[in-house]
Amino acid sequence: MDEGIVKISPDKEKAKSLFEMVNITLEMIKSVDSKKFSSLIIKDYYEAIRGLVTAILLVDGFKTEGEGAHKRLIDYLNVNYKQFSQYEISLIDDLRIIRNRIAYEGFFVKEDYLERKRKDISSIITKLVNILKDKLR
Repeated sequence: MDEGIVKISPDKEKAKSLFEMVNITLEMIKSVDSKKFSSLIIKDYYEAIRGLVTAILLVDGFKTEGEGAHKRLIDYLNVNYKQFSQYEISLIDDLRIIRNRIAYEGFFVKEDYLERKRKDISSIITKLVNILKDKLR
């Protein structure tokens, strides 16, 4: 495995807990005004995707750590889960970069970006949820 991805004992309980947190985040997103809070919604969508990928890694018996850990999550998904297109992997990485800009630079996402990407983001989340549910059975 690549540096920064560590082999661990599979941890379904921690994965379930992360999954629960993701579901709460997704529920909250639905209740928020997307015109007013598009930046925060994009940030939360990324956090939900990151949480799901982290949970999948936990069930697979891995975790990421250190500098670049979020990028390695995306790389792991790209290498090990071929049901994601290059466009989807690229979108997840764009969300990672935008999330960092929001968090560290106070970057504002335009509402039309959210509207254009929401369907694709939802599709990625659905795929991740289905993978995780299968693994948690």
